[in-house]
Amino acid sequence: MGLFNRKKDPEPARNEEMVELGREYAIARRHRDTRSMNRIMRQVGNDKDVTDLSDFRAGQETYDSIPPIPRSRNRRR
Repeated sequence: MGLFNRKKDPEPARNEEMVELGREYAIARRHRDTRSMNRIMRQVGNDKDVTDLSDFRAGQETYDSIPPIPRSRNRRR
């Protein structure tokens, strides 16, 4: 039946550098830092293979899944 099956699917190898670049890109996008966004995109480039780009997107999604902190109004004017 497989109720207590210990076999697990092997997790695919991830390029941690690309995951970190994706996370940094998402942070720069949230803070509207176009200079950093352009620097990261130049660093990633278009010559990367599909797995690296999927790791880059996974890094973006991990940061985007965190909701932004709502900013309070400045009522002391």
